[in-house]
Amino acid sequence: MTKKVKHKKKKLKGMEHFSLDITVSVFVFFILCASLATTIGVAYLLDYFGLIKDVGQMPKTPQLILFLSVSSIVVGFGISIITMKFPLKPVKTLIIQMNRLSSGDFRTRLQFSKLISIHPVFSEITESFNTMAQELEGTEMLRSDFINNFSHEFKTPIVSIAGFAKLLKKGNLTEEQREEYINIIEAESRRLADMATNVLNLTKVENQTILTDVSSFNLSEQIRSCVLLLENKWTEKNVDLNIDFNEYTINANEEMLKQVWINLIDNAVKFTSVGGYIEIKINSEQDMLNVTVTNSGSDIPVEKQQKIFGKFYQIDESHSSKGNGIGLAIVKRVVDLHKGEITVTSKDGLTSFIVSLPAIRV
Repeated sequence: MTKKVKHKKKKLKGMEHFSLDITVSVFVFFILCASLATTIGVAYLLDYFGLIKDVGQMPKTPQLILFLSVSSIVVGFGISIITMKFPLKPVKTLIIQMNRLSSGDFRTRLQFSKLISIHPVFSEITESFNTMAQELEGTEMLRSDFINNFSHEFKTPIVSIAGFAKLLKKGNLTEEQREEYINIIEAESRRLADMATNVLNLTKVENQTILTDVSSFNLSEQIRSCVLLLENKWTEKNVDLNIDFNEYTINANEEMLKQVWINLIDNAVKFTSVGGYIEIKINSEQDMLNVTVTNSGSDIPVEKQQKIFGKFYQIDESHSSKGNGIGLAIVKRVVDLHKGEITVTSKDGLTSFIVSLPAIRV
């Protein structure tokens, strides 16, 4: 942006603030006119009915009353233009900070003078504005991280596919190399397809505000079927799996909850080392059903435990591990739609995800 344009914008803002002074002054002027017109009218009526008497040598002519009234209006209007600058200063400060916020400067904060900040109204305005700015700043950071992570996750398999396809095109490969490259291309293509599916699922649940297709079904049986769907993964790692629980029925969206259990169990298998341990428990507490998925493995740092539910967030910031950071975001949104809660605890080599859901929906 050139200096000329900046100077022009600054000049326009100065004119806007000056026009605000004029507007308020004109408002005060009309109030003065109305009040003094009332005074003059009353004076004329009193004079007309002979209720005004001479006091010493003081004349009682309406012309003098009119002259004094007009003079006081003019003087009052001039004084209001000068003095309105001070009471309007907080308003101008608020406008300036709002303009900075609307232009994308989310680090801006509102702060009035100490004298003005004492007033409860201005104190509440300051707190509300700064909270809004802080939330917008956090949202902007999440948006930037989302774009960066998505770009990385999307680009990596494409580069891999292109690279191995180029090697296959050149030829002069052994049968083993050729089969290995084809398997890698197939795996990376599947990874892209899974990512696209997860993004679509996330978009679908994010845009949904009302829970639909609620039915009553056996929650225990659903979880057992999800465990069987992932059998190849946990048997490959020789995981010690404990899924001993009673039968529980729940009223919920069956398809959505299926995504929750698949993502949580898949994560548990992914972060459990070979020969590790996974346990799934269900228990009821008043009108809530609590499902706990626990796995052995590395602890999740406390400062990262809430971030893991963000889109495309991965604990391994190098993105070397499998996954794309969408699964837990879907889990969190589905649980929220069911008016439930998901929490995570991780210490002493055990990580547990606890999903609490209303057993009955009215």
